[in-house]
Amino acid sequence: MAYDDLRSFLEVLDREGQLLRITEEVRPEPDIAAAANAAPRLGDAAPALYFDNISGFTDARIAMNVHGSWANHALALELPKETGTKQQVEEFIRRWAEFPVRPEWREHPLWAENTQDGDDVDIFEVLPLIRLNDGDGGFYIDKAAVVSKDPEDPENSGKQNVGIYRIEVKGKRRLALQPVPVHDIAQHLRKAEESGEDLPIAIAVGNDPVISIVASTPMRYDENEYELAGALRGAPAPIAPAPLTGLPVPWGSEVVIEGRKREVEGPFGEFTGHYSGGRSMPVIRIDKISYRSNPVFEHLYLGMPWTEIDYLMAANTCAPLYEQLTKDFPEVQAVNATYTHGLVVIVSTRKRYGGFAKAVGMRVLTTPHGMGYAATVIVVDEDVDPFNLPQVMWALSTKMNPAGDLITIPNLSVMELGPQADTPGIVDKLIIDATTPVRPDHRGNYGNPVQDLPEMGEWLSRLRQLAAER
Repeated sequence: MAYDDLRSFLEVLDREGQLLRITEEVRPEPDIAAAANAAPRLGDAAPALYFDNISGFTDARIAMNVHGSWANHALALELPKETGTKQQVEEFIRRWAEFPVRPEWREHPLWAENTQDGDDVDIFEVLPLIRLNDGDGGFYIDKAAVVSKDPEDPENSGKQNVGIYRIEVKGKRRLALQPVPVHDIAQHLRKAEESGEDLPIAIAVGNDPVISIVASTPMRYDENEYELAGALRGAPAPIAPAPLTGLPVPWGSEVVIEGRKREVEGPFGEFTGHYSGGRSMPVIRIDKISYRSNPVFEHLYLGMPWTEIDYLMAANTCAPLYEQLTKDFPEVQAVNATYTHGLVVIVSTRKRYGGFAKAVGMRVLTTPHGMGYAATVIVVDEDVDPFNLPQVMWALSTKMNPAGDLITIPNLSVMELGPQADTPGIVDKLIIDATTPVRPDHRGNYGNPVQDLPEMGEWLSRLRQLAAER
């Protein structure tokens, strides 16, 4: 049964031993962030964290690390929690084939129990805001689904956007939003500015786990995130109109913030593992907040990988890149873009002819996500598992010749947060061809590769069974 809200997922995590309730009193800073920073170090079955005894707050509930392990990510997709990384990516790709599944409009949304309007709005009364890193420039909302529409084509549901963006709280009615130029909402904001109009925005906090996954998926501009949520859930995603803007928001959200759309924002600890600098960002005036009684504030720690965001943006970055690449190059076998939202992408592929792998690498850089994120692309043979880093390192060690297999392309776009860029937003990109040369490329000596023994598969099964019986 698909999850319709955050609380039902937390119950499943609790039942599966994947939710750790912190009952002792904790300090809002630095305890909660430090715990969320530490949790993923527990491994691929790290639990979510739930805090409801926070000093200085009389009535606060904060959930952290909800997607912060492969076990939790598997449960979000209603898979066994033991499902491995590669298998989750493959299942994500399989469900993507069912896209689109139209959402379902429902009445009586869960977030409609309480409201604040106009001058009575005070976000500090609704959310227990805390800082996550000691150098943060302020309070942030960092795991909300931000909903907007193309102001030039507002009736086109394909051009609406549901995305996760970092939001700084500037005051009780003011929020600063950080879009990257390649993001859909950046195009919505640009079009609104060019027409001299405000852009209506709805911000949904505390969502069912699939909404968070699709909101961080790099889809095409005219693809609807709710329709992908339906494909991943195996059932239509429930939505409801936000009361002030009419924007479609998740039916089961904890809090819905509505407002309309420059001043300095930041710095903030980012998913790159570095701090961003201060920069000019669009500011949203909050006009209405709707919220469930006793709302749960779902927060997201960002910092040196791996943290929760690296699990949240892993499978859902691999899948669209795989889908886009295989349309042009059906030889592509698998894509691993799980590292820092695809700043590094590893692709395994068969080859038609010499130089083919380099062409695949260049295509990665021209995908919608690759243009703004992919900085290094590693291409390996079809018998190398891109999710198996020892195999990838073997391919780099034995197949890559720096004389001809390192292709640097200067002055390409990258997200402005990329700390490797001398000029923010511009970087040289690298393609590494770690494949076996094929005709007419005759470099190297690869005539006698060692193959797995024919009996290896049978023995692997026997050894697994013996190990399980110990």
